Amino acid sequence: MDDAITAPTRSAVAHVILALYGVLLAAIAFWPTPVDAGLGGLIAQLTSTLPALTYPRLEFGANILLFFPLGVLLALILPRARYLVVPLSLVVTVTVECVQAIALDQRTPSVMDIVANTTGACLGLLLVAVIAAARRPAPARTTTVERAEIED
Repeated sequence: MDDAITAPTRSAVAHVILALYGVLLAAIAFWPTPVDAGLGGLIAQLTSTLPALTYPRLEFGANILLFFPLGVLLALILPRARYLVVPLSLVVTVTVECVQAIALDQRTPSVMDIVANTTGACLGLLLVAVIAAARRPAPARTTTVERAEIED
């Protein structure tokens, strides 16, 4: 399939998925109570089964996973401006934490959440960049003789 034909379709799909993801992210981030409140038993079982998996580590990992799609989707939507993915993701996560601090008294905003969320977006961006680099055709190799002819 020709990339010129599929690129606009890919972008449109990424926009739709980003909108759906945004709704889901807002629901999770702005839920009035901690989203893991009903998972106490499961979390206790996980942390007792895997002692290295402490609650702070589990929460950090969950935040990375939560923002990974944002990095992927923004990188797909902004292929020529991927340098904006990290700052945009940082703005989103700082906004989330500020709203939690100001308006949601049962939620606990955290600098570590900002670090984890931004890390997740960075990893999503990295995945897209690596795949794009792998798909890019290798530059044509020139021999020493060809380079000498070009320079003359």
